[in-house]
Amino acid sequence: MNRPDAHGKPPESLRAFYKTYQNISISTLDRDEEIVDFLQEGGGADKNTIHFIRSTQSSSLPAESLILADHVTVPPEPQSLSPLKVFGHCDFPGLEIIPSLLSPQVQRNLLSRLLHRDLANEQHTTNIHTHYQVPYELSRPETPIALDVPGEEQSCDANPSFFRSPPSSTLPFKPLSPEIHKPLSITQVLQRKLRWITLGGQYDWTRKSYPPGAPPAFPEDIRGLVHSLFPNMRPEAAIVNIYTPGDTLSLHRDVSEEADEGLVSISLGCDGLFVVGMDEKPNSSSHHMVIRLRSGDAIYMSGPSRHAWHGVPKIIPRTCPKWLEAWPASQLRPGEASKSKSMDGVQAEGYEAWRGWMATKRVNLNVRQMSNRPYMVGQSDD
Repeated sequence: MNRPDAHGKPPESLRAFYKTYQNISISTLDRDEEIVDFLQEGGGADKNTIHFIRSTQSSSLPAESLILADHVTVPPEPQSLSPLKVFGHCDFPGLEIIPSLLSPQVQRNLLSRLLHRDLANEQHTTNIHTHYQVPYELSRPETPIALDVPGEEQSCDANPSFFRSPPSSTLPFKPLSPEIHKPLSITQVLQRKLRWITLGGQYDWTRKSYPPGAPPAFPEDIRGLVHSLFPNMRPEAAIVNIYTPGDTLSLHRDVSEEADEGLVSISLGCDGLFVVGMDEKPNSSSHHMVIRLRSGDAIYMSGPSRHAWHGVPKIIPRTCPKWLEAWPASQLRPGEASKSKSMDGVQAEGYEAWRGWMATKRVNLNVRQMSNRPYMVGQSDD
């Protein structure tokens, strides 16, 4: 497969299409006939272009796809046992859309792994590192985190999280260039400034390449989850995007990997519009579409669609599922939660000061295989 230029520009017609949905009003979203929306009758858009590919019984998926917790076993929900439908589009061979792939329990557990443990891992670069020193001591408070295992407790070093630090914390994120940037508080970072985290291979956004040398180990539990759902690719690098309504992701192509195996994109939290398009060819009309993605939905881009242009022109406010809005706090209020199991494998009362953080967020996990070499650091040979 010929690898496109990492610094190339998207077609003008696709940029205009993207801008249309960047500027669309919330009140007209449900009436827009271009938007592929699987909660609308017929799936939205032209019924002749969207087609059913296959169905997979979720009960036949490996255990990792239903459980993602170190210390608590959560039984699958009744609705998770219904068939999972995979859809495609005639203009985008290799593109698969899987609505509601992850159950609520798995979504919440996955979110906790990404934004508690992995954000607090010093090997995982974020956009904050570009201009600031990150005070990792904020993620390791003196109070240990209680687990949902009677009689057991882990040290704070085993369960770090920036959300364990109260919003009132005065320990700043100090700028690398004080003459240019002002210090940031933990509230400023978590509420608005944090935009992305890299896992495994640490992508260089300026050079649009991966640095030489062995990358940090990819989180093993997340690797197992993604590989169990998409066995044709090997998770080696990921970018976790954190959005607030008003944020966008510009049109781009993921072309820096040596491998051409498919890309995985998993949505958590608020709905987002996802635009995808192909390069224009002589004497051919431009191919593009827009999909409304909800929490738990997944996109798989492979084959001819592996290097398709894609971006996120809009995050739709007030669409986070009710059961996820309170994260990182428990769904139940303090006192109510004391007699119930956490969905995250840890008691969530310690995060009460951040209750409702997820109500205004969309988190997107984007996973890819970096190379065709048989073994990568931190991965098994399966």
